[in-house]
Amino acid sequence: MSAYSVLRNSTLASTSIYSPPRRQYQQIVQDYNPSLKALWTYMNPTGVPCFNSDMLEELHHSVHQLEQHKGMHFHENQWQPVDYCVIGSRHPKVFNLGGDLALFVELIRTRNREGLMQYGKLCIEGLYTRICGYNASVITITMLQGDAFGGGLEFALSSNIIVAEKGCRLGFPEILFNLFPGMGAYTLLYRKVGMKITEELITSGNTYTAEDLAKMGVVDILVPQGEAEKYVFELMQKQKKHVNSSKSVYECRRHTDPIRYEEFEKIITTWVDAALRLNDQNLHIMRRLIHSQRHQQEQKLAALRSREIESQILVAA
Repeated sequence: MSAYSVLRNSTLASTSIYSPPRRQYQQIVQDYNPSLKALWTYMNPTGVPCFNSDMLEELHHSVHQLEQHKGMHFHENQWQPVDYCVIGSRHPKVFNLGGDLALFVELIRTRNREGLMQYGKLCIEGLYTRICGYNASVITITMLQGDAFGGGLEFALSSNIIVAEKGCRLGFPEILFNLFPGMGAYTLLYRKVGMKITEELITSGNTYTAEDLAKMGVVDILVPQGEAEKYVFELMQKQKKHVNSSKSVYECRRHTDPIRYEEFEKIITTWVDAALRLNDQNLHIMRRLIHSQRHQQEQKLAALRSREIESQILVAA
């Protein structure tokens, strides 16, 4: 089933955005640690590591499952409490490249406003639930072990804590094709680093390193390459005795500087309006980016297969 056909599906076209996935999870992997009461969720997308509609649907479902069950996760035949929810990626060197550009081009070309709006609402519903700690005071952590662009960086920003490995590349490339990141970037960055830095990050189109964004205050914790998972584990272990106070601090943050869902809705509408104003030249640039993403993905997969073959030869020898 193509991404486009998923958005045309009657389930997503209904009045309720929320819907259970029509299959077992295939593009996200979840692992629960009962000792730390931590739920690790890894994105494992098929093809280009972006928010294709199938993976977006699975993430949306997993987010609402945790909210619906008041911060409890079903593990080993019983409901277990979740104090921490960590988001990461199984894709080597990439966290997430953002929205599904191929889908966007098709929806814009066919003037499918409803499809763009449905995609946007799926994004912001999951994002907002995570920002609210799943309405269960769950502490959220983003673990950046690779590059995050556009919507991938927006998703990363939804966490209480962002841990990034040195050398990760981060940024918002949307301005290159005359659009802007509409799934939370302005809302989340503005509250974290103020208007000036927010607009610089969104309008420059620059690619930054994790070190750059740590200096700006976007990345909370910078760690050496290959050590993000270890650091996150140690952080949760260290906070284990004080998890109640940590939850309370993040609740205070939400009360002091609240984010309303209506703010996301208005920005999504602005994003859809802007997307439908793009011209053929803008769409041509998007297609070039799609081609580049696919080419890079093919190169990485070829390199990975080559390393696997070399390892097998060494083992056999």
